[in-house]
Parts: sequence; structure tokens; C-alpha cells
Amino acid sequence: MTKPSKARVRLSFEKAAPTYDQAADVQRRICDRLAAALPDLRTPGILDAGCGTGYALRLLQARYPDARILTLDLSVAMLKRVPDHALRLAGDLEHLPLAPHSLDLYWSSLAVQWCDLPAVLQEASRTLRPGGTLRLATLGPATFHELRHAFAEIDRHEHTLGFLTPGAIEDAARATGFPTVDLARHTEIAHYPDLKTLLRAVKAVGANQVGEGRRTSLMSRQALARVEAAFETLRTPAGLPLSYDVITLSAQA
Repeated sequence: MTKPSKARVRLSFEKAAPTYDQAADVQRRICDRLAAALPDLRTPGILDAGCGTGYALRLLQARYPDARILTLDLSVAMLKRVPDHALRLAGDLEHLPLAPHSLDLYWSSLAVQWCDLPAVLQEASRTLRPGGTLRLATLGPATFHELRHAFAEIDRHEHTLGFLTPGAIEDAARATGFPTVDLARHTEIAHYPDLKTLLRAVKAVGANQVGEGRRTSLMSRQALARVEAAFETLRTPAGLPLSYDVITLSAQA
């Protein structure tokens, strides 16, 4: 599965940095749920891998008040919005600028779907101490299925990122050598009053399609009207739905 280039991903999140916090309701729900199941650790060294604007920092500090927490993101604009007291580092999840066996907890919420997962897991394994914990949330193939449905009849462009299946995620973790691997899956749904608001929200969190096969030209009014009509068939009393197929991976080094 081809992923977007690092340059495109970085640019997308650089642009989204000013709007991310106002639009990231679902992302925060997922982060809260991931944090609620964290294990007991004594004065751990923690990496928040793909930290974004640093929402998870207070959750991790509340759970581990004596921890040394490093926040890392590909986007410098995102890092600038992380609280000033945090340890901040610009870096790539596939090539961590960290020493081997330097972490007790590798934490990541909704970042690794932009990366080559085997490379990310190899780096997590390399930097975790024996007995260390990996806890991450990523997205599965049912994510944004409503968008794919709505756009299916108007063009052949890729309107969403490609996402790995739970089986592929588990296989990658086991192939990396983690002796203990556990997966969980649930769905989070956001609702919007109309298609324009929905698309604006997706762009505001940097999740708009930035890979190969994306549309590079403007859509005609007629085509947009067809997309809106297709999306309207999915409307619920709460509004137009947009699904996040959330996969949680827990592993022990």
C-alpha cells in the first residue's frame, strides 16, 4: 500500500496546525480512550510519537506525574503548539533520533497510518527497554467509508488514505518480534450538518488525501451536487456521519 510522501504529509499538517485543535473532537475522544487503559509504570521514559499539538501530554502527565515525556512530530508547526514546558523534538517515526532501549512507553495516537507501519514498529522495538510497553491507536479500512461511497460514482480518484486491516497490523507487530500483541477495534462517528462542513473539518485536522491518485483539479458544481446527493442518502437524525475505524495495538517488548 503506497503512502503519501513525507513532504506531502508534513505540508498537510503544517497547514492544519492553526485549525487542528478546534476540529479535533473525534481525535480527542480516541486519545482519551487510549489513555484510560494505560498500564502502571514507575517513573517511565515516554515518547508521544506523532504528538500533534500535544493534547495527550496532560493525559500522560496525569497518569505518570514523575515521567520524562518526549513529544515528537514531523510537523514543526504542530510542535510549536505543544506547551512550552514539554520536551519537543521534530522527527520521523520511521527513523527515531533516540538511543536503543531508552523508552518504557511508546505511545502514539492517530499518527502511524501516515507511515510505513513495519518501519515504525521496528523503531518502537529498538527504542523500548525489555519489558517496555507499546500502546498506539491507528485507523482501519472502514474509516471514511461514507466519503468513498459519496465519491464512487463521479471519478476514480483516491479521496481517502489507504488503511491497513487489523490482520495486517497484527502480523506486522508479530513480525517485528513483540512477544505479546493485543488488538482491539471500535468505531467513532462524527456528525456534520452538511457536506461542506464535513469536508472543511477533515481538512482542518490535516486528514485530507495527500497521496498519489488524489484529485488535483477543482470539482464541477454538477459533480459536487452528485456527491452531496449520494451523501444525503446516509444522513441520520444527528447529521451526515463520518466514521473512524479505530484499531488499538498493545504490545510488550
